[in-house]
Amino acid sequence: CKYLENMKFILLIPSKRPKPLKNPFKFSVRVLFMAAFLRASRRSLFSSCGILYSHGQQSSLHSSKHIFQFSRSHASQAIQKSPFESNILRILRNEIEYQLDYAPPHPPVTKFNTFMVEDRPGEQWVTLRRKFGEDEHIKIEATMIDGAITVPKANDENLAEDVRLHISVLVDIWKGEGSEFLEFVCSSWPNSLEIQKVYLLRSDSSRAQPYMGPNVKDLNGGFRDGLNEFLKARGVDDELSAFLHEFMMNKDRIEAIGWLRKIQSFIEN
Repeated sequence: CKYLENMKFILLIPSKRPKPLKNPFKFSVRVLFMAAFLRASRRSLFSSCGILYSHGQQSSLHSSKHIFQFSRSHASQAIQKSPFESNILRILRNEIEYQLDYAPPHPPVTKFNTFMVEDRPGEQWVTLRRKFGEDEHIKIEATMIDGAITVPKANDENLAEDVRLHISVLVDIWKGEGSEFLEFVCSSWPNSLEIQKVYLLRSDSSRAQPYMGPNVKDLNGGFRDGLNEFLKARGVDDELSAFLHEFMMNKDRIEAIGWLRKIQSFIEN
């Protein structure tokens, strides 16, 4: 039929340069489906071209019905998962069930002592806020666990070691709007909080390269103790450090299960 010759010409000559594939797997499924559909269409149209002269328009309607049934059956086959994908989905389901049974996470708390806790789902940070006194504001930002060191176990003659997990913490303290603020860079360990740096900054960042101050460890012990007492009076102490580690261990489980479920959903769809 002339219709098929024109149709073949259109299919063989693309009008545009193909764009990069965003999802090669889904694209291959569509190609298989369209190939099956075109093969069925060509057979049906060739059949209708020979029969139309003797049987009239009814044969064409019968061919169209056949095309629809054929394409629908191939569409149902296209969405079936391959053995490889089915195996991945089975592994993901088993891992999610294991995580939920072995160490099920609990809903993140929204308050600790005088601090309001603001979790950030999907991110590696948590924010704590509170007011101190009449006009002082405190904001704490802490990472998820970002490092570890090994230390000898106490009273152990076999020289065994413990692992101490580390969390980076920023403590910002300011009074009023647009004023200078103190920023403490701290290391949070499971049972202690250590000050590493102290900055005096301006909220408007008017200075391109402000003096950042000395390393706190290089200062005399009395001054370091004074800084620790300053933070402790505002609830930034060893107890807060222990809370952050407990919170982040729970958050890590929540984020891991959420990540597994997103991978599962992507493969399923």
